[in-house]
Amino acid sequence: MNSSDRLDATFAALADPTRRAILARLALGEASVLELAEPFAMSQPAVSKHLKVLERAGLVSRSRDAQRRPCRIEIHPLTEATDWLEEYRKLWEANFARLDTLLEELKADAASHGNPADSNTKED
Repeated sequence: MNSSDRLDATFAALADPTRRAILARLALGEASVLELAEPFAMSQPAVSKHLKVLERAGLVSRSRDAQRRPCRIEIHPLTEATDWLEEYRKLWEANFARLDTLLEELKADAASHGNPADSNTKED
C-alpha cells in the first residue's frame, strides 16, 4: 500500500466516531473485543467489524495470548496522518502571517495619511 492509500485508509477509519472511541480506549492499553464492546450499545460482532476496518488501516493490531486476542493501537498510521496535516498547518500559518503583515502595512499607511477611521483611532 502506498502512502496515499495508507492516508486514505487512516482517514476513512477515523471518520467514524465509534472507531475513534475504540482508539481512545486502546490508547490506555490493550483490550479484548469483549472489553472494547462494553461501553457501546452494540454487539460484539459489530465491534469486531469496526476493529477489522481499524486493522486494515494499520491502526490496530491483535496478538494471541492463550485464549485471548488482545488489541493494541499502532502509532505509525497516526504519525503519517499527523505529518500530512502538519504540512497544511504550516501552509496556513504562513498565509495568515502574510495576511497579518499586509494588514499592519495597510494600517500604517492609513495612519500616515491621516485617515483615523482606517487606523482604528477614535476621535473624541
